Amino acid sequence: MAADEGSDEEQTDGLIATEAIKLLEEKKNAPFFLAVGFFRPHTPYVAPKKYFDLYSPEKVTLAKEKENDLEDIPEPALFTKPSHWGLNEADRREAQRAYYAVISFMDAQVGKVLDALDRLKLRDNTIVVLWSDHGYNLGQHGQWMKQSLFENSARVPLIISVPGGVKGKASLRTVELIDLYPTLAQLCELTPPADLQGKSLVPLLKNPNATWDKPAYTQVRRGDIMGRSVRTERYRYTEWDEGRQGVELYDHQTDPDEFNNLAKQSSHAATVKELAELLHKGYALKNKS
Repeated sequence: MAADEGSDEEQTDGLIATEAIKLLEEKKNAPFFLAVGFFRPHTPYVAPKKYFDLYSPEKVTLAKEKENDLEDIPEPALFTKPSHWGLNEADRREAQRAYYAVISFMDAQVGKVLDALDRLKLRDNTIVVLWSDHGYNLGQHGQWMKQSLFENSARVPLIISVPGGVKGKASLRTVELIDLYPTLAQLCELTPPADLQGKSLVPLLKNPNATWDKPAYTQVRRGDIMGRSVRTERYRYTEWDEGRQGVELYDHQTDPDEFNNLAKQSSHAATVKELAELLHKGYALKNKS
C-alpha cells in the first residue's frame, strides 16, 4: 500500500476515467455500450495521498470479533491462516485505512464519469450499472480478501439507474450478477437466448418489494475440494466437498455477522435439509447448462 504524491490522472484508474469520458464525448450522438472497468480497490492499495488523508488509522473501526468464533467453522472455510495473517491491531488499522483510501479514489473516478454523463445530457437516456465482481473480508472471522463464502466476500455492490425508473430505493431481494444480462436485454428491448440462468431484474427496478424467490449461488475452490453456498433472503447455507468437509448455516435475520453456525443444531435440521436440496438443485441446473 502506498500514498502517492501524484495526481488522479497519473494513476491507472484516473487514466481509465479520462478515456471513458473521451469515448462518451465521441459517441454521445449514437447508441453506445461502454464498459468501464476500474482496478481499485483491488490490491495493491495505491492512491493519491489526498485520499489517504481522509482517514485516520486510530479512527478506523475494526471488524467485530467474538471469542471462540472459529470453533464451529469448518477448516476449509478459512482462507486467511493464521487469522489476520498474524498482523497486529495497528497494522490492521493501516491496511483498512489504505483500503478505504483506494475505495474513495475509485469512487471519485466514477463520479467524474457520471458528471460527464450529466454535462453531455446523456443521463436521461442512458442505463448505468455499478457493480463489483466480488465482496471483501476486512478481518471478519480473522479473514481478509475475497476467497471465502462468508457474506462479506460473497455479497457485492449493485446499483442500477434506469431513465424514468424508481430513484433512491433499495431492494432486499436476493439477486445474482448473471441477472444483469437479461435485465439489460429487456431494458434495451432486445431478445436474449431462452436458456439463460439469470432472471431479469426489471420487476424489482419497478417495485423493489416485488415478489421474488430466486436464490444466489457462490463457490470457491480449496485445493482439490469445492465449497458451494446458496443465499436466500434469510439464510446462507454452505457445503464443503458436498458436506464431507463441513457444513455451515447462518440466519441473517438474527445473526448478520455469521457468528453462529446452526448447521448441526437439531432445531434447524429441516432448514438444512431444505437448503441442501436447493443448493444441489441449483448446481445441477448450472452444470447441465
